[in-house]
Amino acid sequence: MRRLRHYARLLAVQMRTSLTLAVQYRFDFFLEGALALFWLAITLIPLLVVYSRRESVAGWSFPEALVVVGWFSVLKSVLDGGVTPSLNFVVEGVRKGTLDFVLLKPADAQFLVSTARFEPWRILDFLGSIAVLVYAFHRLGHAPRAGDLMVGLALFGVALILLYSLWILVVSVSFRVVKVDNLSYLFISIFDAGRWPIDVFKGALRLIFTVVFPLALMTTYPAQALLGKLTSAHALLAGTGGLAFAAIARFVWKRALRAYTSASS
Repeated sequence: MRRLRHYARLLAVQMRTSLTLAVQYRFDFFLEGALALFWLAITLIPLLVVYSRRESVAGWSFPEALVVVGWFSVLKSVLDGGVTPSLNFVVEGVRKGTLDFVLLKPADAQFLVSTARFEPWRILDFLGSIAVLVYAFHRLGHAPRAGDLMVGLALFGVALILLYSLWILVVSVSFRVVKVDNLSYLFISIFDAGRWPIDVFKGALRLIFTVVFPLALMTTYPAQALLGKLTSAHALLAGTGGLAFAAIARFVWKRALRAYTSASS
């Protein structure tokens, strides 16, 4: 319990530092927030175009697909606001050799680099995504049931673990490869496919987006949980997948850290 409180205090310090740095440039702070809302609106355009010509796609009505998009946008706000800025710090530290200062601190290195930087204005993106979800259920004519909401929130935690673990795997490559920019762009491009329900994809793509790069576990399954359509087997698959990816990411991070030669080597 003492260790948990220690890391909670460290997280609070990291977040406070990021907020202080962000508000030093107030115009940029509000501009970035406005841009975040703009990109959220852009995210909705492909869905509006497709559903302007048909009532349903792969068995999903417009409001149901909107739940998937809202969920995808929530995850993307977390990715852009917390995961990507912090873990890009690792890549920069490996290139410049400044990761030494992190490794010398009396705390877990993975925790420190994972909470190194935040972009506070992404909270507007997050709130906008919640508004999309609220509107989607307004169109459906009902709110999610309490049980479905609890399962959805649990799967939100699983989705965050999956998202973070996949990004850790990508960033771990930076210990052996000087430039991982193209790999990170590929990750983000593939993740963008998560705005669509998994039923839209067929054959090999569906298998890849369920097992290899588990977009279904991150966006479609939680959306199905909120809609009351997720089976127990799929919920178990999502939970198991999240734990498995977390274990793999931790193992790869430890192995990658051993390859770091530091600035003085």
